[in-house]
Amino acid sequence: MNQPRPSPLDQPATSAHAWARYRRLMLGMSILTLVVIVAALGVLYSLGALVSIHFVIATVLGVGIAMMLMAALMGLVFLSSGTGHDESIDDRLGGDD
Repeated sequence: MNQPRPSPLDQPATSAHAWARYRRLMLGMSILTLVVIVAALGVLYSLGALVSIHFVIATVLGVGIAMMLMAALMGLVFLSSGTGHDESIDDRLGGDD
């Protein structure tokens, strides 16, 4: 039986660099998310829409959670691909899907 190849994320230096890059991505996306939330609330206000506080809360939570979830998942894809972790899997199909 073949042993799986070690992942580059098993090395502390590579892992630290990859997770630091992931944290920077998440920080940037957090700032962008706040900007988009403020813009969405600004559009609601500028249109003169009389909305309840519940609508405002739902808008903030909906936009915020959706954007941060997408950022987290795409960040993990970039982390996995960028470090070579994807290439370390044991491909039992032989590359022909």
